[in-house]
Amino acid sequence: MTTATAVAPPRHISPAQGAKHAFSLAWRGILKIRKNPEQLADVTLMPIIFLLMFTYLFGNALGGSIENYLQSFVPGLIVMNVLQASLTVGTQLNTDITKGVFDRFRAMPIARSAPLIGAVLADLVRYVVCLAVLLTVATVMGFRVQTGPAEFVLAILLAVAFGLCFCWGSVFVGMLMKSPGAAQGLMFVFIMPLTFGSNVFLPTATMPGWLKAWADISPVSLMSDVMRGLLNGGAYGGSLLGALAWMAGAVVVFFPLATWAYRKRV
Repeated sequence: MTTATAVAPPRHISPAQGAKHAFSLAWRGILKIRKNPEQLADVTLMPIIFLLMFTYLFGNALGGSIENYLQSFVPGLIVMNVLQASLTVGTQLNTDITKGVFDRFRAMPIARSAPLIGAVLADLVRYVVCLAVLLTVATVMGFRVQTGPAEFVLAILLAVAFGLCFCWGSVFVGMLMKSPGAAQGLMFVFIMPLTFGSNVFLPTATMPGWLKAWADISPVSLMSDVMRGLLNGGAYGGSLLGALAWMAGAVVVFFPLATWAYRKRV
């Protein structure tokens, strides 16, 4: 004989109350990171590994000098690492569901969407930590922002927004898969070609024609060009429009799919 999970009696929850619930659960997620800082290992170690490896192994060959390569590579690496950091939210949601955490949420008088929105908001901390670590190490290695404070702040905000828009794809996959490992594996199948098939590491002019055709319009390439324009100077308007179109498309496609899969799962 099984015992059904207790469910709180339904009641009307206003948008303001729903937002309060979401922010409360976001704070819960931030406290989890504070108590278990090892959760930040991927967004602190991976940026450093990629930065050191590609700069010192390939910098002279790809950029003519390490200094020149850093100025081109770091803006692209910002985009790549924020995108990879956005994958975690889907895996964490899958883990919480598997462990029965969402069963307890269903028994609480909170908005049904609050755990989902809260998890996404809490994940913003990971993006900020990722960017802080990457830019600190890059500065020590010789990278310098060539523009002013306004451009720098705009670059950070756009990078965070980029990760936030594409994280809904991670949420969708996390809701579909039955285990956290399966969710993480499937997400990396899609993310690796997206990041390496771009201009993050080298100019697209050196690529085969079929790959260059994709890399030139890739969201990672376009946002990398925006970062280079904002941090090094130069035109970036066309790339910004393309990147914003990709971001809007990601939200339009994956947000409804993610919320549908979430409601179906929980």
